Amino acid sequence: MESLALRLWQDDDLSLLHRANTPEMTAHLNGPETEEQIAERHARYLRLVSAGDAKMFAIVADGRSVGSIGSWKVRWRDRDALETGWFVLPEAQGRGVAAQALGLLIDEELLHADGPDTMVAFPEVDNGASNAVCRRAGFRLEGSFTEAFRGRPLVMNEWVRDLRVR
Repeated sequence: MESLALRLWQDDDLSLLHRANTPEMTAHLNGPETEEQIAERHARYLRLVSAGDAKMFAIVADGRSVGSIGSWKVRWRDRDALETGWFVLPEAQGRGVAAQALGLLIDEELLHADGPDTMVAFPEVDNGASNAVCRRAGFRLEGSFTEAFRGRPLVMNEWVRDLRVR
């Protein structure tokens, strides 16, 4: 597998969000975002990283940014947890990049932190690739639920991982 690293989100990563904002890349997210939504998401990532309220990263493979992954604090089932989400650009898909990036996120960033000991992920139920990443990373499928996302209902699986277990 290629050399993979996580790099904290920075100002010039806006282009990653634009490259991922295609109908194909957002098919499991109720479609693309508007230019304003992309700009706001980028600004939010920068704010959250700067404030230490989230860990947002570019996924860098062999020196090229090929996706994004992050974690942020949420309330899940009446307790503190970390939610994670990611994307990998088409040219890097199918090579285990997302699974390796999630492993790096868990190992290098979360197991050594004093934060919540539970991580959750909510991929759309028909997103076979992201659901497989959760399974491979030791998440347990708890069920599914429907919630509004980008203005429309989205049916998501609810994956949970105990961060205290390697």
